[in-house]
Amino acid sequence: MGRSFYHQRKKKLICILQKIKNMKTTKIIFWITTIMIFLFEGVMPALTSQSEMAKQGITHLGYPLYFGTLLAVFKVLGAIVLVIPKLPNRIIEWAYAGFGIDFICASISMAAVDGINGMAFFPLIVLAILATSYICRQKLKTQV
Repeated sequence: MGRSFYHQRKKKLICILQKIKNMKTTKIIFWITTIMIFLFEGVMPALTSQSEMAKQGITHLGYPLYFGTLLAVFKVLGAIVLVIPKLPNRIIEWAYAGFGIDFICASISMAAVDGINGMAFFPLIVLAILATSYICRQKLKTQV
């Protein structure tokens, strides 16, 4: 298993990296991941932030209700920023940073209140999707 397993994994990684170098592939990955973030962090909060379940979730974590509304507003604004292609880079960078902080803090909050479980890791999965979007965005910027 040793050498041949790692050799196969290395070959697979090289193949994946070669595909990512392709601008078309990078653009597809960028838009898929960015749209996923837009849906998770823009559309869903806009539609559900005032629901009873959302309010219970915010109070369960120990936050005041107005924090949920504030969070929803900034999530929607940040998601809009990510899908508008020609905005200044600094604004887009702030949106990525804000979402990154949001996902890390959400994971910490859930782990602190409910213990380390699957729900505490979900924001980190979304953070990985965000990171993929960001990395692809950077590659597309350097290829232009």
